[in-house]
Amino acid sequence: MGQQRDILVTSALPYANAPLHIGHIVEYTQTDVFARFQRMRGNRCIYVCASDAHGTPTMLRAEAAGVSPEELVAEVAAGHQAVFDRFRISVDNYLTTHSPENQELTASIYGRLVDGGHIHRKTIKQAYDEEKAMFLPDRYVRGTCPVCHTPDQYGDSCENCSATYTPMELEDPVSVVSGTTPAVRESEHLFFKLGNFEEELRDWVPRHVDAALARKLDEWFEAGLRDWDISRDSPYFGFEIPGETGKYFYVWFDAPIGYMASFLNLCRRSDLDFDEFWGVDSSAEIYHVIGKDIVYFHTLFWPSVLSGAGYRKPSGIIVHGFLTVDGQKMSKSRGTFINASTYADHLEPDCLRYYFAAKLGVGADDLDLNMDDFIARVNSDLVGKLVNIGSRCAGFVHRQNEGRLTEELPGPELFEEFAAASEEIASEYEARNYAKAIRRIMALADKANQYIDEEKPWLKAKDPEQAATVPGIATLGLNLFRTLMVYLRPVIPGIAERAEAFLDIEPLMWTDAQTPLLGHRINRFKAILERVEQKEIDAMIAKSGEATNSEKAQRDESEQIDFETFSKIDLRVAKVLEASYVEGADKLLKLRLDLGDDTREIFSGIRAAYKPEDLEGRMVITVDNLKPRKMRFGVSEGMVLASGPGGEEIFLLSVDSGATPGMKVT
Repeated sequence: MGQQRDILVTSALPYANAPLHIGHIVEYTQTDVFARFQRMRGNRCIYVCASDAHGTPTMLRAEAAGVSPEELVAEVAAGHQAVFDRFRISVDNYLTTHSPENQELTASIYGRLVDGGHIHRKTIKQAYDEEKAMFLPDRYVRGTCPVCHTPDQYGDSCENCSATYTPMELEDPVSVVSGTTPAVRESEHLFFKLGNFEEELRDWVPRHVDAALARKLDEWFEAGLRDWDISRDSPYFGFEIPGETGKYFYVWFDAPIGYMASFLNLCRRSDLDFDEFWGVDSSAEIYHVIGKDIVYFHTLFWPSVLSGAGYRKPSGIIVHGFLTVDGQKMSKSRGTFINASTYADHLEPDCLRYYFAAKLGVGADDLDLNMDDFIARVNSDLVGKLVNIGSRCAGFVHRQNEGRLTEELPGPELFEEFAAASEEIASEYEARNYAKAIRRIMALADKANQYIDEEKPWLKAKDPEQAATVPGIATLGLNLFRTLMVYLRPVIPGIAERAEAFLDIEPLMWTDAQTPLLGHRINRFKAILERVEQKEIDAMIAKSGEATNSEKAQRDESEQIDFETFSKIDLRVAKVLEASYVEGADKLLKLRLDLGDDTREIFSGIRAAYKPEDLEGRMVITVDNLKPRKMRFGVSEGMVLASGPGGEEIFLLSVDSGATPGMKVT
């Protein structure tokens, strides 16, 4: 296997404002399988991760919960770690990005970038929520992508075409916080000069990412690398920028530095050397495992920041696709938005690890968790093929040979064939082509079962002339079982541990596949894995649906208003004096209303249902005491009441023919 390698591997940091769901487990499985495989091969492989603490979402959720952001982050991060434990994600260190180490490294890296001439200032126009009196982070503005015109996209990048842009470049932008159209305000921000690194990035990218992703990145190069805004205005939960007032590091600046911070924290508690891994002359390997939605940050911004600050770049960026359930996006209403802890309450975590690994190839294709296929594959592969070998053979060793394996194999050829597959399977793990590795392993499992079926030890045990051969047959069968466990241990560590307890052996290493276990006493077989039943799937989905309904009930209750509040709404009759189209708006009409003692100008989203000429002279109902709202097209001084599902089906509330402008509606 050659000289020991030093490897550092990371997963993308889960955001510290929500629990982990099964989609996250795709990435942590992908990372953990690689880390466990490397350790079994005798390499020093360190796996670090952290909860991503900073940003407006954390700040707002903490505010709603009545706790400090620090308290919320600590609670959520503890939940993340608990899920890591349940799914046997063998992380060596888990931190949060709101740590002293991350603040120290973030300030240091920023200082180096300033000294290197990679930071500049620029006054920008920014989305501002006037109702909440705050600048809006990119992901708190949603609208239609300005490139591919896909609706309901975030304000920084499009999930459909991966284009990046500013929130105000969206078509029909809306504040997620208040539902209002954001205003535009100016603010001075700090920018990282990404273009300074274009030449080295063009050289680095093709050698460190998948070819398909490299082609995608070529499109971004051709479009031009834009400077990256790394600052945010107060209020904001994050690290204040040294030397600035009311300015904070954008969460995406300090989040990837969290990889380094978690490792630094580990170094300070062990004999690891930080510079041995992150120094510019380091010979260690560093791999980041991420989802395809954050490729831009990890393949362009992050290596450039590292280079500008005098650190080495990653050895590779490993990218996976999104998870669907039964062919569709995870859905709370269908019960298929499944929290990881809910899954683990009902089913063996190793089964999900196995299912995901069996679908993970070298590309960034999406994965589908089909529940029927999940049941069939787990029961067929893990129970019917793998565990069945151990259960079929163990009894013969105890009944026929006092629980001890024979001193020799009845024929070494089949064991040698299994041992010879070691390097081919290892090469697939090394390439992160887990699906192909598992196909090879399961083909061997078929051969092991075929051997037992052909030898029929249950019949030979009853024949006095052949009974003596049975312990040898069972010994070979159990050695094939052990070899399969070597090859699958990175994927199903919990099942492997139970198999090791049954065989009464130390944790398996990769080299154990080359040497048979002979003359060794084993324990009596106990169930290593039970079949998955449909009722367990049904219970898990039902529980997920209950949790969703509970969340909805809490949300509904929190959004309810009392009668006193409702009674403050002042409804008045108004007459439409003028109506006109709004230039640049697809949904709005501009109305001038007569309320008896005064006139108002409002914008109403009824353009698809009404023509301006049909509205003039019509009596409508308005909310008279609604706070004026500044929109992109002017100030709306009220609201016209209407009902209907939208589009052409919008119906203005009718008014009695005897009503006059300004009349109160009760």
